[in-house]
Amino acid sequence: MKRILPLAALAFAATLTAADVPVQQVADDARVVDRVAQAAKRDLPQDLLKRILTEDIESLRGKRADGSYQYASYERLESSRTDHEYSINPKKNDPLEHVEMKGSFVYRLIVESPSRRLLVARNRRVYIDHVEIEYVPMNSPATQRQSVKVEEWLEPGQTRPIDFPDVARQATVRVFARADEKAGYGNITLTLITARVVDNADSPYADAVATAKAVIRAVDNSDIPSIRSMSARMYADLEQKIAPAATSPNAVAASVTPPAPAAATVDVHGSPALESTGGDEIYKELRTVEDLLTGTEAEKREGMDRLHQLLRRLRSQ
Repeated sequence: MKRILPLAALAFAATLTAADVPVQQVADDARVVDRVAQAAKRDLPQDLLKRILTEDIESLRGKRADGSYQYASYERLESSRTDHEYSINPKKNDPLEHVEMKGSFVYRLIVESPSRRLLVARNRRVYIDHVEIEYVPMNSPATQRQSVKVEEWLEPGQTRPIDFPDVARQATVRVFARADEKAGYGNITLTLITARVVDNADSPYADAVATAKAVIRAVDNSDIPSIRSMSARMYADLEQKIAPAATSPNAVAASVTPPAPAAATVDVHGSPALESTGGDEIYKELRTVEDLLTGTEAEKREGMDRLHQLLRRLRSQ
């Protein structure tokens, strides 16, 4: 008798198929950005250019229908947060009341008792009994459940963070709490932290993605020379990947398969650690770090973290 896979597993497997990366379209967009920057003076259409570049980055990452990526992953680094405030009312016989919140691609819940309620009045303490987490992990179609005991009073101004076991594709959290019957109702705020998308170092489009991010920063600063030079570099990089596809008998397969990497441009000086790691991989990672260090304060911190990780990896070999 043949074994029949559950429908959920089949649907999950379908979402993990290789994404069709429209390399030619992204390359054409790079030329458009270059031409617009050339023609613009004080009327650079920043919002339009950033929207085009952001969509191109998503395409180069191989975004799938379920929100995951072929060439990027969600890491436990904060990208954004969503919060809602709830009132917990005292009830007879000390029963628990529960509040619920949902989110996508989240990895942490923060339960907070705000210092104030209604902007002026001081908040009142709330007892948090436990938290139930129902989530679908990134690498599995099966719903997982976890119950976290808290069993403590949250005084105004206090917080209680709760980390998920995995980054959740979808998550529902339920917080079971009660108010102080003598003091009256109190407010709590639930905050879900969304994970950040981090590009894979071995992505065939890692350089193009890093360049597109740098172009967005240049657009923010209306730096026309940088926009033009980096757009040209992005176009040239993608054209190298398009050329083999045009001459291959199997154009579809070649369009998503990068050409063999060129000789590493990093001088490894015969170091066994560097040779075993791969000069080309090191070069790509350093390029990514370089772009991050020229960005916002958060991107600079990420760049320093990635640089330290690379150095530790090299020292351990």
